[in-house]
Amino acid sequence: MGYQKPDSEKDYALILGASSGFGEAVALELASEGFNILGVHMDRGAGLSKVEQIKRQITDHNVEALFFNLNAASDKNREQMIQRCKDHFKIKNTNGKIKVLLHSLAFGSLAPYIHNDPQERLSSKQMDMTLNVMAHSLVYWTRDLLLADLLTHGTKIYAMTSSGSLRVTPYYGAVSAAKAALESHIRQLALELAPYGITANALRAGVTFTPALRKIPGHETMIDLALSQIPFKRLTQPQDVAKFISSQATSDETWNTGNIINLDGGECVVAFHTPLKK
Repeated sequence: MGYQKPDSEKDYALILGASSGFGEAVALELASEGFNILGVHMDRGAGLSKVEQIKRQITDHNVEALFFNLNAASDKNREQMIQRCKDHFKIKNTNGKIKVLLHSLAFGSLAPYIHNDPQERLSSKQMDMTLNVMAHSLVYWTRDLLLADLLTHGTKIYAMTSSGSLRVTPYYGAVSAAKAALESHIRQLALELAPYGITANALRAGVTFTPALRKIPGHETMIDLALSQIPFKRLTQPQDVAKFISSQATSDETWNTGNIINLDGGECVVAFHTPLKK
């Protein structure tokens, strides 16, 4: 497996969910390797100041930072953003291609399926929205980018999943369903994209102290449980995922596709861990 230095004139990474958590870390890591960054996010108020800071950190690496503040699950927004990218490449007179696509959208409803109060239980609208944003949007973005000739042989697609695809926890039902669907979409995309030389994999990160985690009721218990299981005795960090993606994105490897890759420091394989004596 050889190292491939990105061409800063034409190699781009598209990060869906680029303003925090995994998306932010991957954007900064890939920028340090020489990828131009296309970032999609949805922020208001104080969040916009952080986005400007991220953009400055990216451009410090002498690469581009084109960020789009929009709802990534909107068909209209997706079409407009893709056209703006094509127009940008045309103005630059470059054959720009997206070599890395990261789906890291963490926006869904946290509510129980069953509750006596109709205002408290998950509605059909909330269920549909959660699966559309956190799962189905991956398919639509991938398809439209391919049809727009913005993907190329060697493009690597990653989607952030979680152990929620395998486990249940209170209030997390719709998100769990979305993660399971996301993994299924990855398998189907791997099959259909293989003739184009494009790979697709899901990354199952361990418990990570991100803004998305902090919104989950009872996340403190999730953290305690994870720390009791992980042999390294620390939580997964966004940088752990970023470094993995960077190592793959800058390689000429094209055989790893259709997989669910655990990036959790051993969290998912350890049921009970007693520290070993040195």
